[in-house]
Amino acid sequence: MGKHVYALLKKLICFILVLSLTGCWNRRELDELGIVMGIGIDKENNKDEVQITTQIAKPGKIKTAKNAGQSESDEKAYWNIKNSGITVFDTLRGATHESSRKLFFPHNYIVIISRSIAEEGVQKYIDFFIRDPEVRIGFYILVSKNKPDEILDIKSELERIPANNISKLLEAQAATSQTAVVKFKDFATRMISKTTAPIAPFAEIVDDRGKKAISVSGTAVFKTDKLAGELDKTETRGLLWVINKIKSGIIVVDCPNGDGKVSLEIIRASSKITPQIEGNKIKIKVDIKEEGNLGEQSCKTNLATPPMFELLNKEQDAAIKNEVMSALKKAKELNTDIFGFGESIHQKYPNQWKNMESRWDELFPDLEVEVNVQSNLNLTGRINRPAVPE
Repeated sequence: MGKHVYALLKKLICFILVLSLTGCWNRRELDELGIVMGIGIDKENNKDEVQITTQIAKPGKIKTAKNAGQSESDEKAYWNIKNSGITVFDTLRGATHESSRKLFFPHNYIVIISRSIAEEGVQKYIDFFIRDPEVRIGFYILVSKNKPDEILDIKSELERIPANNISKLLEAQAATSQTAVVKFKDFATRMISKTTAPIAPFAEIVDDRGKKAISVSGTAVFKTDKLAGELDKTETRGLLWVINKIKSGIIVVDCPNGDGKVSLEIIRASSKITPQIEGNKIKIKVDIKEEGNLGEQSCKTNLATPPMFELLNKEQDAAIKNEVMSALKKAKELNTDIFGFGESIHQKYPNQWKNMESRWDELFPDLEVEVNVQSNLNLTGRINRPAVPE
């Protein structure tokens, strides 16, 4: 009898435990939440207050204006709340004065920081995003050349929500590798580092045949948490070669006979940073390997021969090295280690690094960097010879 009661008691306990797992005590329904898609951070004019623009999705409006039967003027699938406060957290919480729904951050795509905030120093403005457990830190971070609230209100031809459009624009930069696409977690990691400088892409409003559009191009370079300067497209790709972030792109070189141009497509690339210390001399060796295809030629020469491929490989090697050296020159001018050379020395020579870390700003501008490039062309596309008479 005792065994039967004991077995029954065990079943009852298991049943109660199962019941406790069937629900979510703190669940929140979708129609009770304001889904945040993008955030802009700026300063109030002539004030110490921070100005936050919060872009909230309107789920019922995320469809084409044609299907919704809406006019051009009322087809927005988002709502921008703009308010000011003493701190970022205080200001975001203050959005409840206008929104009846609690802000929900896990689906946020981007955070845009104004240039004035970047020049002042971003640390106190991004602490909330690192600290708050509800915020996922995989979103993209950008620096705006225009007002963030203006950028978050530019309509796109393809996307209904501006923040989503900017996010996809950033993802599309892999096609050229001329913009540093940076997620917030990587930006924060660089900012915590004592030597590696944070970087972020620039966003700006441009004129596209009479209409306003968003462009993401170039790279903002920080010194600790303050904007120190910027890299152009060539310098940015030079940086990406070194830090192993090249996805694709086009390298344009001269035809070997000098009567046109050749477009070489980057298929894959890799890089390796190797620090060397000999006595008191520090040297960084950067080895880059690249594979590509012949994508286009404007000259009439048959380039699909081993001798021509060898010449094109040399042209490509030189072009890649020039991009890297242009990035290195700009970094030394700004005295910002955007490549992570200091971290590589720290990892390989931890004892010697103890004496270098506090002097890295003095050492970096005079650092010797050796760049070695090995590229290899593989394919020529559907044709070998150009479409001209032999």
